[in-house]
Amino acid sequence: MPFQDPYQQAKLAGASEVRSDSAPEASPDFFHKLPMRTILPFINGGIAGIIATTLVQPIDMIKVRLQLSGEASKSGFTTSPISVFRDITSTGKLIDLYTGISAGILRQAVYTTARLGLFDTTVGFLTVKASEQHRSINFKERASAGLMAGGFAAMLGNPADLALIRMQSDSLKPIHERQNHRHALSALKDIARSEGLVALWAGATPTVARAMALNFGQLTFFYEAKHILKDAGLTSQSQTVGALAIAGFFASFFSLPFDFVKTRLQKQVSNEDGKLPYKSMSDCFEKVAREEGILSFYRGFSTYYGRIAPHAIWLEVCRSNVSIDENSTYRITFQPFFQDNIR
Repeated sequence: MPFQDPYQQAKLAGASEVRSDSAPEASPDFFHKLPMRTILPFINGGIAGIIATTLVQPIDMIKVRLQLSGEASKSGFTTSPISVFRDITSTGKLIDLYTGISAGILRQAVYTTARLGLFDTTVGFLTVKASEQHRSINFKERASAGLMAGGFAAMLGNPADLALIRMQSDSLKPIHERQNHRHALSALKDIARSEGLVALWAGATPTVARAMALNFGQLTFFYEAKHILKDAGLTSQSQTVGALAIAGFFASFFSLPFDFVKTRLQKQVSNEDGKLPYKSMSDCFEKVAREEGILSFYRGFSTYYGRIAPHAIWLEVCRSNVSIDENSTYRITFQPFFQDNIR
């Protein structure tokens, strides 16, 4: 039996219209062919991720600085979002809030492309399978898809994530220790040359754990929350905004400790003795908990949540309005993304 992609199967399975035999059959074009239809979810996920990240990059910059504030406090580094904002822009350059944007874009091109592409594709297959069993896809299946997609994508995107952290934290170092990376590729090249190729996957364990926790909270709870809010009779707009807010909270709560440790591990470099401050994820957890307190893992929660929720909203806006589909090479539409159907 020839292979069919899940979206075409779902479309055929759920079709309620019967096509007339006399209706002309459209000839398949490039976007109707299986290989292209298979990678469309990945392309659209990457496009949406890049746009969303560009819009929220300043918040991410502040979040990273807050997470490193425990290490930098001895040198007088400030620890509130407002004071961090002032510190970054003290030279009068708002563009400094976009430090590391090239690495952020590269990360989205790899991580979000894989994350959303794998999630959408996996959910598509599971939806078809569930439909054949005359049921709807359940929470466990969505959660499994989210965990798998997040973990695999995070491993692929770790080098870009590492470059982003290094670029965002560079100005915290003494002037003579700064690397002054020009862009993401320059940072990756410098890290690989000075620390070895394997160093590009520094902090990969908490990065994968963070991504799995983030996907579990964000992608899984979004659909579940939207179903609940829809059953409660809320309007379409309220359903989407409410579901994104709820999913963003759970995503932030589950993933922030791992994000905190990831930032610390990826920022660290060997000292004069050739030793790293933290040996592993567990060592970082232990030392931070002992020296800075358990609650330090949730330092900057409001900023982190303030980054996660807007990013999720812009991601949905972009996925709904800027994408490539099987009927056209490219489309930009401006219809409301708040749809009555649960996407």
